[in-house]
Formats: sequence, structure tokens, C-alpha cells
Amino acid sequence: MPFSIEPDETDTFMEEITVAANTAEMLETLGAPLEVDPVTLDREKALIDAVAKRQQTTPLKNYSTALAASGFLKTYGQSIAFDVGQVRAALTNKLLEIANCGEIKYELKALELLGKHSDISLFTDKSEITINYNSPDALEAAIKERVKRLLNADIIDMTPNGIDLDEELGVYTPEPEEAEGEEEE
Repeated sequence: MPFSIEPDETDTFMEEITVAANTAEMLETLGAPLEVDPVTLDREKALIDAVAKRQQTTPLKNYSTALAASGFLKTYGQSIAFDVGQVRAALTNKLLEIANCGEIKYELKALELLGKHSDISLFTDKSEITINYNSPDALEAAIKERVKRLLNADIIDMTPNGIDLDEELGVYTPEPEEAEGEEEE
């Protein structure tokens, strides 16, 4: 036989989606009917959501599911997603579409997610840390200088002036009436 009839194993989930989408397109081109019932449609939406959230899902063996994934990636990713950049573009385009859907709840969430997008970073806090590396010799010299200053510092012994802090600040002593817990009338 010129080729193996064993199924090919894919290395990544994106390759698996690509293979399933190509198979679905070929079946559609050859005239296979597309029958999508509501249960299958819900499963397809869940699968696409799982891909968007980068969760591992079950293999794409259902023709209509693979076709839906193919349509999603073609519409929002310019073509079948071969790399992370195209998936990012697909998700960004989908969020832009949702941001204009007409339902305020979904529009606000889409705008929030777009603002958090790594390329935009509108709603994320950025902090920059600058680290200056000195040579070991320079660090050693700085440490020695600081130790010398501490060792050669003038020591000043202070003698108390005879001030009693309790006398100056006062000491709290509860009154006997408060300690017994007087009853209020």
C-alpha cells in the first residue's frame, strides 16, 4: 500500500482542529449533508468556548462540530489557526464583534477583555523594575566603606535626666467603681 490507513496522531490541539476542519470542508465539498440539531449546536458552542479558554477538550470526531470550528477560525482568524498569533487575532476580532452586539452586558464585558488584552493593556497595571548590576569588586568596596563608617562612628552615651515616664505621661489606674461594674438605672 502506498500509504498507511492508520489515523495520524497530532502533536497539538491546534493541529487536531486543523485536521478536523480540513476533513469537514472536504466532506462538505463532496456533498455531505450538514445536519445540526440544538444539542449538537450547544456542544459546538461549548467546544469553541473551551478552545478560547485554552482548555483540553475531547477530540473532534463529529463532522458538524469540526465544521463549526472551521467556520469560527476562518471568520475570526483569517484562516485555520496554525499559531498562537492567529488565535489571538481570532479572539480579538470576536471580542470586537461582541463589543457591538447591542446588549450592554456583553458589550461591557467584551470591552473589558479587550482592554486587558496584552497588546492593548489599557486596564492593566504596569510596573517597571530597573536593576543596576555592579561588579563584585564594586559591591565589596561599598560594603567595606559602610562597615568602616559604622565602626568609626562616634559613640555618644546618653545618661537619663531623671525623668520618670509614669510621672510625665501618667499611668492609667482604673477607678474602683469602674472595676466593680456599677449598674445603670
